[in-house]
Amino acid sequence: MTALEKATGDVVFKFEPFVLHVMCQELQDAQLLHSIAVDSGFRNSGITVGRGGKIMMAVRGTHCLEVPLSHKGRLMVSEEYIEFLVHVANQKMEENI
Repeated sequence: MTALEKATGDVVFKFEPFVLHVMCQELQDAQLLHSIAVDSGFRNSGITVGRGGKIMMAVRGTHCLEVPLSHKGRLMVSEEYIEFLVHVANQKMEENI
């Protein structure tokens, strides 16, 4: 809260979801892992094939959170709401684990 009160610009509370990158030898391996990831609830997962043939599978969660807290140095939410956001973000972190 002390740092937030001293801020002069815009402040955003941000929680990023789980991301796991796995390099795969074969496209079939990446496709199998992708299918398992999606079936397990990681709906933002995907496969990338680079120019050199490198196959990367990204397992991505959907538990994100991004909330503006202040604008031009003016706090837009209460301390109670920030505590609530921290609680929600901690719950999302537990879901990531």
